[in-house]
Amino acid sequence: MATITRQFLMILLLVSQLLTTLAQTCSNHTFSDNKLFDSCKDLPMLQAHLHWNYIPSTKSVHVAYRAAQESTGWIAWAINPTGKGMVGSQAIVAFQNSNGSMTAYPTAINSYSPSMQPSSLSFQVSNISAEYTKGEMTIFAVVGPLAKETSTNLVWQAGTSVLNDIPQGHSTFGPNVQSMDTVDFHSG
Repeated sequence: MATITRQFLMILLLVSQLLTTLAQTCSNHTFSDNKLFDSCKDLPMLQAHLHWNYIPSTKSVHVAYRAAQESTGWIAWAINPTGKGMVGSQAIVAFQNSNGSMTAYPTAINSYSPSMQPSSLSFQVSNISAEYTKGEMTIFAVVGPLAKETSTNLVWQAGTSVLNDIPQGHSTFGPNVQSMDTVDFHSG
């Protein structure tokens, strides 16, 4: 009897993990306002996903970055044009501000203690917006033209608190320091 119960529990665990994995893929996500993206990538850390349309004529990218987050936290997505890692990243940060609406803006990450205040980036970014729905925050933006058409260094982040409409620090271990990857927007 104990063997059957153990086997049943193992099957339930495997099915649960499979369903969780399927639910977290970028390819089956539906955006509000029927926004469509040709390419997507499930990012390996922080329950995050990147969706994009690359526009060859302008070398620009329409992006949607989404991640699981509480309404009191914040998310950020960045391109690092000079290397890998946080310092040098050109980010877009989003959070629910004190009046309850979503705020999103660009900010350059120039140190390990960035101000997280709005600032200019080293490349153009426009049409920035954000939304919070069903436990996820999403950043929308148009980035570019990009100087490189090949592999681009990505960094993304999440924090648990916002104070006076300024995102506060994030964890400095585990997934928070491993949230880096590369993507080729052109080839998908």
